[in-house]
Amino acid sequence: MKLEKRPESRLAIWLHENRLVFDRKNMHGLSAISEMLLVLNHWVHKLLLYISEIALAVMVVIVIMAVTLRYVFSTGIGWAEEVPVLLVTLFAFLAISIGVRDHMHISVNIVYNLFPHGGKVRKFFDIFTDVCVLLCGLVLLYYGTIYVQRLSKLTGTLPMTEWPTFIQYLPAPMAGFVITFDSILFLTGVLKKDDLLYSEKEVDYTEILKEQKKEIHSLSNQDGGNTI
Repeated sequence: MKLEKRPESRLAIWLHENRLVFDRKNMHGLSAISEMLLVLNHWVHKLLLYISEIALAVMVVIVIMAVTLRYVFSTGIGWAEEVPVLLVTLFAFLAISIGVRDHMHISVNIVYNLFPHGGKVRKFFDIFTDVCVLLCGLVLLYYGTIYVQRLSKLTGTLPMTEWPTFIQYLPAPMAGFVITFDSILFLTGVLKKDDLLYSEKEVDYTEILKEQKKEIHSLSNQDGGNTI
């Protein structure tokens, strides 16, 4: 007698849809390492997304509250100007790492699009881009960590909140670590460009134009053959 499978809970379905659990099919041999790194990457970016959303929401609420208190009640809160600055810094650096994950940063593809899709030249440019981004992430991680360590040894504090001074620079090494992590996964093939978390697949209009030209050319040849 076969046992019926229990229906998965909403949490289990959500975890599978967001690639936050291991796929048992890939948990064999060396592919298990890639699977674990991939799941870890998805967890890291899911956490970054929630932190960014909370930071943005809190920042908006504090700014609205500060403006209302100042212009309606002629009063204010001292830390209401300092905290949003910290949240903007956090949000900006996290946005940088999010942009790297889905290749959403501004790029110039004039030379890149001259070469055929899936060719060796495009592959070289993809690797070169990931290497450059990796170097930027390492610089941000290394020097950001050193700067935070130096400030942590000092006794200085922020004027209004009296928080440690180094706290405003913590987002820099955080973003550097995530950028480095993502770039290594792209270079090793663990992450693919089609594995998008924050955006939809980019449309390559040059390829669409090429296909349209081919169709027009084939139709013109057919019409020419019919008229003979």
